[in-house]
Amino acid sequence: MSESNGQEADGVLRRDRHRGAGLLRRSTVGGSTADQRLLDSPQRSDWKTRDAWRALRILSEFVEGFDTLSDLPSAVSVFGSARSRPDSPECRMAEALGGALARAGYAVITGGGPGVMAAANRGTREAGGLSVGLGIELPFEQGINDWVDLAIEFRYFFARKTMFVKYAQAFVVLPGGFGTMDELFEALTLVQTGKVTRFPVVLMGVDYWRGLLDWLRDTMVADGKIGAIDLDLICLTDDVNTAVRHIVEAEALLSADQEAVREEAVAVAAAERRAAADEGGRG
Repeated sequence: MSESNGQEADGVLRRDRHRGAGLLRRSTVGGSTADQRLLDSPQRSDWKTRDAWRALRILSEFVEGFDTLSDLPSAVSVFGSARSRPDSPECRMAEALGGALARAGYAVITGGGPGVMAAANRGTREAGGLSVGLGIELPFEQGINDWVDLAIEFRYFFARKTMFVKYAQAFVVLPGGFGTMDELFEALTLVQTGKVTRFPVVLMGVDYWRGLLDWLRDTMVADGKIGAIDLDLICLTDDVNTAVRHIVEAEALLSADQEAVREEAVAVAAAERRAAADEGGRG
């Protein structure tokens, strides 16, 4: 559900929301979201009736996401606070990052909102790259920013989060709040557990993230909850060029590994054909 503001004939501020193909205004807007209605269902009767039908809506979000994003070029997902002011250091960094990624041939995917997301989308668009926004229905949502070229608005967080990972070659995480932390640790978990491979995770904003990394090392590693090698999954930098170079090198390494696997498979198949031919000749 997206939200926008307009004016009534008498000058009163009007709040509009889009729910799928529907447009809600005035008293029909309501305060709950699809995620709330799914997760807060208190009665078993809801599970047996409404949730079964919701499964079709959830499926439709995946289908729409897959269909819309399937032709994206190589892309990088960029995360950061919606509350950051346009003149903040992280927004200036995000704008420069978006431009650098575009010049390196990447599309940029954000959550489509204001703050850091809008800055990254702006930098991408102004550099001639493809700027993508994956919005989410929230009670206080501010809608898709004006710098997005291709947008999808999701009802469910888990469908949206799948698209952030599936269509990106890397994550870049700038200063942000709970949502940013959620995306960061999901990405780290997916890489650590091997659900995705060779997936660079870049933290930008050394001063902002240093305390978190110190805690990971001094508490989680020290207590054996993660391994010291797990911290190597993170690239920490304030330099846009360093961030982009890290992503480009990781993609090149993955491509080389994949090519080596293909060459080995071709060689094995050729050897098996020769062995079969030799066996047939002896027969």
